[in-house]
Amino acid sequence: METQQLNQQKPAFYQILLVTGIVVIAFNLRPSITSVGPIIGTIRDQLNLSNGSVGFLTSLPLIAFAIMSPLVPKISNRYTNERVMLIGLIVLFIGVSLRSLSVIFFLFAGTLLIGFGIAICNVLLPSVIKEKFPAKVGIMTSVYSTIMGGFAATASGLSVPIASGLNLGWQIALFVWAVPALIGIIVWGYLVKKRANERSLYHYVQPVSNRIWKSPLAWQVAGFMGFQSFLFYVTISWLPEILHASGFTVNTAGWMLSIMQFIGVPASFIVPMLAGKFRSQQGLVLIMGLFSVTGYTALLFGESSFMLILSVVLIGVALGGTFPLALTILSLRARNGIEAAQLSGMAQSFGYILAAFGPFSIGFLYDQTHTWGIPLITLVTIAIIVILFGMGAGRDKFVFDE
Repeated sequence: METQQLNQQKPAFYQILLVTGIVVIAFNLRPSITSVGPIIGTIRDQLNLSNGSVGFLTSLPLIAFAIMSPLVPKISNRYTNERVMLIGLIVLFIGVSLRSLSVIFFLFAGTLLIGFGIAICNVLLPSVIKEKFPAKVGIMTSVYSTIMGGFAATASGLSVPIASGLNLGWQIALFVWAVPALIGIIVWGYLVKKRANERSLYHYVQPVSNRIWKSPLAWQVAGFMGFQSFLFYVTISWLPEILHASGFTVNTAGWMLSIMQFIGVPASFIVPMLAGKFRSQQGLVLIMGLFSVTGYTALLFGESSFMLILSVVLIGVALGGTFPLALTILSLRARNGIEAAQLSGMAQSFGYILAAFGPFSIGFLYDQTHTWGIPLITLVTIAIIVILFGMGAGRDKFVFDE
């Protein structure tokens, strides 16, 4: 209540700049990852990497998420969300710059730093929204998840044209996404300065306990977050290769990945708003889950272009709606910003440990079987598991009530 009163005392310009900062963060959460999938074959061939190695490369950000996520709530509680968010953007900028060098060491090191930077912003956004906009969790999550999805799709679609169409190479195709990070550094640098001037009024260091790790509901939220992320990052990494193996050209397969993400943008906007209107989100979990199971099944058995395109549409809607639903649940299952940060850190840490196995394990399965059949059966199974965890995470409860 005290936090809401303090927020209301702040000038409209600050509120506008804060919303702008959230939007800019949304610009940065996916492009540096989704831009890799369409040109992963080019990177593999030019640097002589195996499918398992490039699968590990796409898993590195998720490993970084798992390492950094539980640390973020404690750090932000000590230094403020604004300052830590700025640090995350700086780390992201450095990571994108290093990864764009044609050196294997920097490719992997830069990718790891990208993961650290994004993890910081991933964890803090639900906390910032819960703290600054407690009555508008659904709409604010809709706004940033929609923008995030749109930029993710744009990045996937532009990678091949920049790398091949403009003959700029994969390095430039990846480096262009340092620009949004630089813009974010400028905006959040101002917010840090503004917060520093008001710190005595608005910042209270509160103890962060480990109770969250003992909450059954928190573990269900973590499972939902993790397995849906498993599906997302596998799809981002390997869908172009799967479609190429089914007869699409490399360029067309890259655009299909972009189209899949654009198809999910309306769901990214609508689902969080609907989630915020209901006490329980189990119905939405089931609907999104059925889209996912049907989509991956169609991709498995699709022998015609129509079936493959239909599978891309269904998967796009499912992934587009499920991820922002998970983000909304992180806020809805917490009573305040501190709890939201703890739940977000715990769920994303454990969740991304699961997700990190995705691209690598699917690449390994393909290397062993030389067919996409077994990997796709695995994805259908994971889609069912997402529904099971989501039904628990979507219950009308708070994490510390159990």
